[in-house]
Amino acid sequence: MLKIDAIHLREINMPLAHPFETSFGLTTGRRILLVEIESDGLTAWGECVAGEHPYFSDEMIDTAWIITETELAPRLLDAELQGGGSCPGLFRQVRGHRMAKAALENAVWDLKAQVEQVPLAQLLGGTRPVIACGVSIGIQPSVEQLMEKISTEVEAGYQRIKLKCKPGWDMQIFETVRARWPDITLSCDANSAYRMKDFDHLASWDQFNLLMIEQPLWYDDFYFHSMLQKRIKTAICLDESIRNRRDALAAIAMESCRIINIKVGRVGGFSEAIAIHNAAAERGIPVWCGGMLETGIGRAHNIALSSLPNFSLPGDVSASSRYWSQDIIEPAVTVSKKGEIVLPGTAGIGYAVQRDRIEALTVRRQTLRSKSRVLA
Repeated sequence: MLKIDAIHLREINMPLAHPFETSFGLTTGRRILLVEIESDGLTAWGECVAGEHPYFSDEMIDTAWIITETELAPRLLDAELQGGGSCPGLFRQVRGHRMAKAALENAVWDLKAQVEQVPLAQLLGGTRPVIACGVSIGIQPSVEQLMEKISTEVEAGYQRIKLKCKPGWDMQIFETVRARWPDITLSCDANSAYRMKDFDHLASWDQFNLLMIEQPLWYDDFYFHSMLQKRIKTAICLDESIRNRRDALAAIAMESCRIINIKVGRVGGFSEAIAIHNAAAERGIPVWCGGMLETGIGRAHNIALSSLPNFSLPGDVSASSRYWSQDIIEPAVTVSKKGEIVLPGTAGIGYAVQRDRIEALTVRRQTLRSKSRVLA
């Protein structure tokens, strides 16, 4: 049994190496909530992927901090755990707040892997020694700058190029990219930017031989995505709509999508991510791992998750240097010229956390201990 001695919350501020724009807006830096748990001399880490604003989901870093401090962490400190799989039941009384839950649960999985002296990927049930990597490219100031970005990533070996899109930044972009690279694996991500009036417009994208159109309609919808999927040949991939295994089963049954993006933070942690992976695999629906501008800690979790057998499409698990001038893990995540990441073979997440770097970036902290709360 695992017993948590202390939970440390930290907010770090990190500037992105390059601005990243989606239909939600432009991001130039991240406020990130990290959780560190201590147990019998071991330390494990989790990362909350909630953004600075409630745009991608209804969570944000400030709500995640409050819920973690007041509701989730006290439950974890008072519990005896078999492992990370104990956390969903422990947190069940708290509705929602999946990204906050995931940060703690994933840290417990890391801790259990260290106790068992196995890589995190192995503990999760992973089978892949290497994972295929794609890359997500944000909306750019100009078409010329977009083409330069794509050229750089294609030359770097990434196996799939995903373009963020929105009304006014779609058809011309796809036409230009396909004219230069007719054979690359290309997809797009709308982050819910389109509506029913756009069905004919979206259907015209079939000509571009896209691997998928990710979350084109409302963030909480299955029904209208099902209508759209029946109108178009291109596979729809659902992201924001899939919160848990039940959502995945409903979307598959309604034929709302042919692909699912699993983001471990979005679904509440590794336990639910594995459940969605298994449900999709049983029904012949491929999945892939999406990214949320994570630091190396969250990226290491994504790498481990991507080793599961049904992660058959290249995910957004790309190199640290695409996002950070200096990451908070050693070694930094790198991608080979084949567009692959080799999974680490050491116990836990497989990367060393740079504590000095984290301390330098920390702007807020709190320590909670069993039966008491102590300011650090």
